[in-house]
Amino acid sequence: MKKSLMLLLASLLLVLAACGNSTKQSSNAGEKESQKKNEKSEVNLYTSRHYDVDNELYKKFEDETGIKVNVIKGEADELIERVKREGTATKADLFLTADVGRLYRAKEQGLLQAVSSDILSKQVPEKFRDSDDMWVGLTKRARILVYNKDKVKPEELSTYEALTDDKWKGRVLVRSSESVYNQSLLASFIGIDGEEKAKEWAQGIVNNMARSPEGGDRDQAKAIAAGIGDVAIMNTYYLGQMLNSQEPEEVKVAEQLGIFFPNQDTTGTHVNISGAGVVKGSKNADNALKLLEFLTGEEAQFTFAEANYEYPVNQDVEPAELLKSWGEFKEQDIPLTVLGENNAKAIMIFNEVGWK
Repeated sequence: MKKSLMLLLASLLLVLAACGNSTKQSSNAGEKESQKKNEKSEVNLYTSRHYDVDNELYKKFEDETGIKVNVIKGEADELIERVKREGTATKADLFLTADVGRLYRAKEQGLLQAVSSDILSKQVPEKFRDSDDMWVGLTKRARILVYNKDKVKPEELSTYEALTDDKWKGRVLVRSSESVYNQSLLASFIGIDGEEKAKEWAQGIVNNMARSPEGGDRDQAKAIAAGIGDVAIMNTYYLGQMLNSQEPEEVKVAEQLGIFFPNQDTTGTHVNISGAGVVKGSKNADNALKLLEFLTGEEAQFTFAEANYEYPVNQDVEPAELLKSWGEFKEQDIPLTVLGENNAKAIMIFNEVGWK
């Protein structure tokens, strides 16, 4: 009897031990699964954009998907160097920036990986996607001419090249050659007309500058209002922001300006994009792709357009009413990669002609 009781107790102890071990293993497995889920529920975004609308869209994405967007902001070139420095240990999943030149730079330095999806192909025209699927456009902007409506008649304007005529001497305003927007503009001219003509244009603009370049695009608009110059080169979305600014003075300045889309009878107005690419070695590449698909979808594209006055890349989405009021325009018909390929040549030309 004692022997049977002892055997029974021993069996019970073995069963309890097994159950405890099973529970522990189950608990460990649950913790690992939970950790795995947590690891998959985020995307680390390195971005040089600084607009409130972007943050609103990231929050919307989080609410819809449960994927946390961790935003790391900085200057584009600084972020590129950071990803290079971090190497395989980088936490970056998605690199987002303004201007194709910077996307091209990140691609050429081996920092991006190819990703594609039927959704992206449907939502973004081929023109605004990298041929190797390394990056995709999110928004676009045109580099236009703005002018003092009291001093310049629109019929006096025609092309970027015409700004080098003697009649514009001392009247042209533009930001410095360090601006990637100007670098890409000149890079487009190199692609269309060759280096020699591009250099002639740059020299002609330098000759006709109202002052040594300073400030951003908004500062060029303000300089027109202050009577320093009569015509400036600037991006469309800056004027949209100024016209809808919370600062009455900015609105007042913008209302004095007319806009003109140059080269409508020749090569078309220069267009550039903001875009993004998935970082090579990304730990959350699937989530990065989902964010790209979301940002190029109709809802996000409409939000970009309405809040930031950028043109949507998604052809199913119309521009904001303000931009539509400016009318449709002919765009330069060149591969956007040309802007990156000719960037170094553009900088060299700027230096040669003394464009500070």
